[in-house]
Amino acid sequence: MPMFLNSKDADFDAAFARLLTMKREDSPDVDATVADIIADVRARGDAAVIELTATFDRMQLTPETLAFSADEIETEIAKVSPEERAALELAADRIRAYHDRQMPSDASWDGPHGEMLGWRWTAVEAAGLYVPGGLASYPSSVLMNAIPAQVAGVERLVICAPTPDGVANPLVLLAAKLSGVETIYRIGGAQAIAALAFGTQTIDPVDKITGPGNAFVAAAKRRVFGRVGIDMIAGPSEILVIADKHNDPDWVAVDLLSQAEHDESAQSILITDDAEFGQAVADAVERRLKTLERRAIAGPSWQDYGAVVVVQDMDEAVTLSDRIAPEHLEIACENADDIAARIRHAGAIFIGAYTPEAIGDYIGGPNHVLPTARSARFSSGLSVMDFVKRTTLARMTPEALKAIGPAAETLAKAEGLEAHGLSVRARLERLNDE
Repeated sequence: MPMFLNSKDADFDAAFARLLTMKREDSPDVDATVADIIADVRARGDAAVIELTATFDRMQLTPETLAFSADEIETEIAKVSPEERAALELAADRIRAYHDRQMPSDASWDGPHGEMLGWRWTAVEAAGLYVPGGLASYPSSVLMNAIPAQVAGVERLVICAPTPDGVANPLVLLAAKLSGVETIYRIGGAQAIAALAFGTQTIDPVDKITGPGNAFVAAAKRRVFGRVGIDMIAGPSEILVIADKHNDPDWVAVDLLSQAEHDESAQSILITDDAEFGQAVADAVERRLKTLERRAIAGPSWQDYGAVVVVQDMDEAVTLSDRIAPEHLEIACENADDIAARIRHAGAIFIGAYTPEAIGDYIGGPNHVLPTARSARFSSGLSVMDFVKRTTLARMTPEALKAIGPAAETLAKAEGLEAHGLSVRARLERLNDE
């Protein structure tokens, strides 16, 4: 059974603190292995990538076959059913429309002394998008990573999508095509991250790497950060549902299981102001687990990390939610909009009983690449902003330099940086002589 907590209990604060600090990730000591892989790829390039792919994915590649050919892509895409294609196209259209609205605007203005100040936005030149392979091969993640990059104006987009035993996911390749990505490398793991960051004889390096992966991919992204930008280090998935008794317990149960089925380390939490409803949801979860296809994954997740938290009122629910800072937050209760407006920390909020989190995973429009492990306290989900950077602009007129230059010179002297001050003083002296 999951953990049951009640805010009225004397030991609630300690129990809730334990809930927040549960170590949910299986953390093997992978960093040393990853460091060796990165060093090998840097030293030997294609040869290292090809050998590692043979070892881990049981595929024999050559430099010429590291990427899918155009004919191979079309052959695989032809396997997609019309129904699946239509669904993926609808998702792509909605995701693109949502992210189009995120594009920031350039700005400039004249200051009080006639100086021009402002900023402009430019896209990252090249981005590498990592797509997990095997059981975790999700075409939706391709759309969520590639479309914001395309909207931002990234000139060169490439994907690394491992194909263990040579088995490709046709939907992943179709998603890449719908997102404007033509180059898809069939490699994965830490070696793919190293190749994207440092380049090989065949693979050109990129400026930013995004996309989820296993512990080896996460460790590799952490190690190459600084050489390239990364989106985030994502942990196991998580969902928090705030619900009152005016809900169908079964609906809430399947919403909780929608994240539990991702990973045995995923976490699903219900906060409710009605203890009987909380028990009804827990009972519904148990019934669903008997028939759920992925019960071998969802069961341990719910058993080891699930929780039902009973609070006295929704004010308390809001406070606890912000302490959790969940990746996904569903609010299914009266005054859901008001409660949502009061939430400070959440990766994504789904408002109302008819907005299951699964809509956000596929078709809603907002991005499903979201901060985990309480990092929503200080970070946001993937967006167009991850693929652009801001350059500030300034242009001084002679009058402006006369007006503000002396203060800059004073501060430079105060900091002991003589040449800084002199670079301003030289211009001021010329202006004073004119």
